[in-house]
Amino acid sequence: MGPIVLSVNEIFVVDHPIVADKVRELRASSTSNADFLRLAGEITRFLTYEAIRFAPTTPTTVDTPVMMAAPAVQLEQEYLIVPILRAGLGMSPQVQEVLPRHRVCLVGLRRNEETLQPTVYLDGLPRELEGASVVLCDPMLATGGSLVTVLDMLVSRGAGEITVLCLIAAEAGVAFVRRHHPTIRIVAAACDPVLNEQGYILPGLGDAGDRLFGLPVH
Repeated sequence: MGPIVLSVNEIFVVDHPIVADKVRELRASSTSNADFLRLAGEITRFLTYEAIRFAPTTPTTVDTPVMMAAPAVQLEQEYLIVPILRAGLGMSPQVQEVLPRHRVCLVGLRRNEETLQPTVYLDGLPRELEGASVVLCDPMLATGGSLVTVLDMLVSRGAGEITVLCLIAAEAGVAFVRRHHPTIRIVAAACDPVLNEQGYILPGLGDAGDRLFGLPVH
């Protein structure tokens, strides 16, 4: 078995001791905002490597210091990277570093704390996506409502293959997303079993946006 395993909940969980150790640090309430941002980026890099494991490549050659025209492969596909604001901004820079050809489009959602339903306040997606391959950054897949909202937007505009990267997912959220978008690939560092009454993942790590960037100023 490779470093990705497919769980019974149809989510790819990166099964690696280094990732698991970083998730432990990420969860800890004593972890500072600066360390949380660093850890989120490091985990995202692992997730991106594994999520793009089967990306199409083109045979080519490269001149090395000791050999001309050595066999090589080139990753030519362009990716649309979509961080869901604001917490997704803690993941997207690492995805950009890993994927050589990309463009970034922002989507901002605000959750109603009473109904737990998302509202779109920023739509930076093109009107026509023309089969673009998408990497969607959503650190916490909790109820799944926000993610489904963005997935509906992407699919309605003609997106191609969509991969979702999450730091932590909840089983209920994964099931909700699968009911609405059964072909979406979800790659996460951990999958937790429970949501509390406020829709937070347990054991989870709290509010990812607050832990990445601090409490919002009102």
